[in-house]
Amino acid sequence: MLKGIDWRSPAAYRHAKHIPAAGFAWEYLRRNDDYRRDFQAVAATRRPGGSILEAFADLRGLRFPVRPRRPA
Repeated sequence: MLKGIDWRSPAAYRHAKHIPAAGFAWEYLRRNDDYRRDFQAVAATRRPGGSILEAFADLRGLRFPVRPRRPA
């Protein structure tokens, strides 16, 4: 899990009231240990093929309407 965030503190998540659904989903997903592990495995692949990226996206229900210019 992410360090330095007290998930029990309402103040730490006050911003969540003002973010769109996709932003809220990202806040949840980025804290998921399984997602982070899988992402690191894909990121460690020098040039992951379309099938690897598609399997990763399908596993998490992700959709990428625009390809990013650089990795996040």
